[in-house]
Amino acid sequence: MSATTKKPPSWLPVALDYGPLLIFFVAFKMTGIFMATGIFMGVILVSMAIAKWQLGRISPMMWMSAVLIIVFGGLTLYLHDETFFKMKPSIIYAMLSATLFGGLMRGKPMLKYALEHGYDGLTEKGWLLLSRNWAWFFLLMAAVNEIIRRPELSGFSTETWASVKVFGFTTASVLFAMANVPMLMKHGLAVEDEAKAADETAQEDV
Repeated sequence: MSATTKKPPSWLPVALDYGPLLIFFVAFKMTGIFMATGIFMGVILVSMAIAKWQLGRISPMMWMSAVLIIVFGGLTLYLHDETFFKMKPSIIYAMLSATLFGGLMRGKPMLKYALEHGYDGLTEKGWLLLSRNWAWFFLLMAAVNEIIRRPELSGFSTETWASVKVFGFTTASVLFAMANVPMLMKHGLAVEDEAKAADETAQEDV
């Protein structure tokens, strides 16, 4: 690295992951679901540009989220039907779960290819167990979103859905990532890397 090259601040990846969600929530509270959807679409594009500029790359997870946000956000605005946007988390979680389960069926821990730099020393068995755990977690989150987004099933309003999406799912992901740390340490994860490992896994869920 040259002397004139500045290292991106350590908080930037987290801000790019969680910032758009917080902006969406604030916009939703102030303007409603349709305006907030449009703002969210714009913010995710800005986040991608910042990621490319400051980090040098756009993660596969951000690409997938952005495509679904633009597609389902566009349908929501065009048809003036919030159902499409509220389906987006279910589709993301289901795709992640299917990818991990598909890898497990072939004996391949798919999380390893995305998160290896954050899990120094983790054994192959540890990767398989981690992929299995997150596969089930993502499947559960897809089911939960399908319930809470449907008022006829849950009785929840769109406002409640937005709160659960932004704060409930994020908190659940962080807690689940932390709950996996003891298992990871039994399978080779270095103690000094445990907090970093939990945080990076949870960010894949946003």
